Amino acid sequence: MRFELSDALIDEMLFSMEDQNGIFYVDAREGIVIEESDISDNTAGEDGRRFFPLPEWDSADGYRLMERFTAKFKNPLVRGELTAALDQGKGVFRAFKNTISRHPEAEKVWFSFKEKEIKKEIIGWYNALREEWGLERIGMEPEETEDLVLEDFRIRPAEQRDLAPAVELHRFCSEEGTAARAGKEKTARYPSSLPAEPWRFPGDVSFTAETGSGEFAAYISAVLRDRIFHIIALEVKSEYRGLGLGEALLSNFLENIQNAEEAVIDLPADLEGFSRVLYRKAFKPLVTRYHLNL
Repeated sequence: MRFELSDALIDEMLFSMEDQNGIFYVDAREGIVIEESDISDNTAGEDGRRFFPLPEWDSADGYRLMERFTAKFKNPLVRGELTAALDQGKGVFRAFKNTISRHPEAEKVWFSFKEKEIKKEIIGWYNALREEWGLERIGMEPEETEDLVLEDFRIRPAEQRDLAPAVELHRFCSEEGTAARAGKEKTARYPSSLPAEPWRFPGDVSFTAETGSGEFAAYISAVLRDRIFHIIALEVKSEYRGLGLGEALLSNFLENIQNAEEAVIDLPADLEGFSRVLYRKAFKPLVTRYHLNL
């Protein structure tokens, strides 16, 4: 017996696969998920395979999913805490849940990642059935997790009230840069001030990103010189890195600038990874600067 894999059915399957206390089936006739105990003797032997056991999903699968998420998560602060939680052994699931819940934006990424990965298992399972039925396989629409997360942030023109948190963030990022240049640690900062332009906030054009609760999260500041915008700072608080917030600020800046012919930004050597964002925005490298401590 064939059945359609509707969005409602996928949601039921997602919920049931994470329930380790029961055995569940898809009822092809009704298009719903039911527990094994609800299958009566009268229907269990029906012709045409009415009941299909859900894809296997146990605690080992859940643990491996947490490991994959942690390994690929871009924010080093959150990644370190999650790694420590996974190393606890006993009570690892509770430790992971408690850790991720302290970082709401990361938690939203986790829920989206988990749902997407389990959906892949469901789609693969359903496609195997479709092959048995002589039908074509179906695909899965990709989801942009960062776009979902960025909906929780608001980007607005910078105001004078943003000065104090911007100064504090710039001080923190400057200390990170000093430590990185000294080889003391690897960081995941965002581009900071240009040597040719002293730090200034707000600049001629500046934008601030804040959380849904109004907390200062990041900023970009630029000054206009001879019709060239110099981006003197693009900095994100450590707990909000790896969510695409720096790129969102840069995009917002580029969409709103006027009366200029060019935009330039210096990229510290330890932040070469951010060049991928700049290339996506059509920036091109002009010079390579070398430095020697004397």
